[in-house]
Amino acid sequence: MKTSADPIRDYLYAVEREASALSADHRQELLADLAEHIEVTRAERPDATIGEILAELGDPRTIAATALAEAGTGAAGASPRAEVGTPARRGKVHPLVPLLMLTLSLPFVMVFPDHPGPLIGALFRITGAVLLCTSVHWIAVQKTTGVLLAAVLPIVVIFAWNQSSGAPAGDTPALLANLAMLALLVGTAAWLWRVRRA
Repeated sequence: MKTSADPIRDYLYAVEREASALSADHRQELLADLAEHIEVTRAERPDATIGEILAELGDPRTIAATALAEAGTGAAGASPRAEVGTPARRGKVHPLVPLLMLTLSLPFVMVFPDHPGPLIGALFRITGAVLLCTSVHWIAVQKTTGVLLAAVLPIVVIFAWNQSSGAPAGDTPALLANLAMLALLVGTAAWLWRVRRA
C-alpha cells in the first residue's frame, strides 16, 4: 500500500467504503485481516499477480455484505448499499449539518464579537467537529483533515493573533484576517462535501 495507484490500496479503500456502516473497530479489523491475507498469499505464491490474489478474495461489496451480516448490521445476501442506506444509517446526521456548523462558527464571532458570538461560535465549532468525526460520510483521513482545517486551525490563528503584540492594529487587518479564515472554512466545507460518500 505505497501509492494511491496501488491496486491493493484501492481494493482496501473500496472495502472500507462499502463497509462504512460497520463500527470503526470492526472495519479496521476487517481491513487488517484482508491486508494480512494479501501479504501472506503474496509470500506463499510469489508468481501470482496482485489481480489474481484480489480476484480470489472476492468483490469488495460482497466482503462488506458478509462482514455486515456477521456483525448483525446487515442481512446475509442483501446488497450492502441497501443496508448502508437503511437501518444502519437511520438517525444519522445529514452531511451538510457538520459542514454548516463548522462554517457558520466564524460568522457568529464576526457579527457578535462580544456576547454571545464567541460562545455560539465555540459551540458550533465543537458540535460540528464532533458530528464530522462521528459521521459515516467520510473516511478517517478526510475527517482529520476537516477538523484540523475547520476547527483547530482557526482557533490557533485567532489565539496567536490575539496574543501577538506585532499584530496590525485597527479593524481592517482583523476584517481581512477573518475573511481569509472564512474563505478557508468555506473551502474546507466545499471539499468535504465533494468527497463525501453518498
